[in-house]
Amino acid sequence: MRGVLVSVEKKKATVISIILSFRNEADVLDELIRRLELVFSKEISDYELIFVNDDSTDDSRKILEKHHVRNSRVKVINMTRRFGVTECVFAGLEKASGDAVIYMDCDLQDPPELIPSLLSEWRGGADMVYTVRIQRDGEKPFRMYFTKLAYKIIGTFSEVELPVEAGDFRLLDKKIVLEILKLPEMEPYLRGLTSWVGFRKAKVEYIRAPRAGGKTHFPGIFSASAMDQFSRGVTSFSFFPLFSLFVIGFLTVSLSIFGLFGALILQFIDIFWSPWLYGGLIILALWGSLVCALGVIGVYLARVYSNVRGRPRFVVLDMLGFSKEKQ
Repeated sequence: MRGVLVSVEKKKATVISIILSFRNEADVLDELIRRLELVFSKEISDYELIFVNDDSTDDSRKILEKHHVRNSRVKVINMTRRFGVTECVFAGLEKASGDAVIYMDCDLQDPPELIPSLLSEWRGGADMVYTVRIQRDGEKPFRMYFTKLAYKIIGTFSEVELPVEAGDFRLLDKKIVLEILKLPEMEPYLRGLTSWVGFRKAKVEYIRAPRAGGKTHFPGIFSASAMDQFSRGVTSFSFFPLFSLFVIGFLTVSLSIFGLFGALILQFIDIFWSPWLYGGLIILALWGSLVCALGVIGVYLARVYSNVRGRPRFVVLDMLGFSKEKQ
């Protein structure tokens, strides 16, 4: 009975908020908005399209201003500088007024036509609906291998369940949005936070299309943006790296002690032994483990420092299409 009541309430929802964090996507914005408007022309709920502009240098802002004049549901948040994808999504979450929020990429790799499936699961009682990419068209096998490996590493170390191949295309009920906005941490890993808050979940599988236009902002698996997301994923929800360093250090010291005993035995039975070579290797191993340990501890300390500073996640330059209450 409760599930039926939830479904009825959600069918009466007045607004669905779509958050689109982007930078320099002038080549795809017209087609993206056309497809989103077509999707919602067949929906019972009203909608708002919140575009969060991460300091674009192309004509993206002008294109969105033109669409806003034609359709007031198109809204824009402009950042003062480049803050990053996750921070822009948070800016959209703060200003969204919908009973449900869907955030997705602007490059049309995540098809707008999948939105009715997400809404169907939500109206059926799910509080969060995440998407799982069963296939990625147009991406190189080398990149795919390391992307899946990164997901598995993050999922293995995490204290909460993080589905593999579940990216930044998902629906959140308003109550989840409110809970996430209460979390004060800097450099958040949004994929992890949406799982950490709990609530009822559902998944929708799809085939991810090639990029429709423009240039990717994650140009390589070892790019700064990709490594930043990987680091956030590992350190946000797991202390495993710290514990593993203790184990590595313990094993390194143990092997060094065994090596020293071996050197003494070989020297005692008069077999050739080069103390300089093996001694150097032992010192190198100890030095490597120390540097590795300091590096991982440094990542955690950097996260603590970011939170202690108390700076806001982002700074908004101006907004278009929002009520005075939201501004």
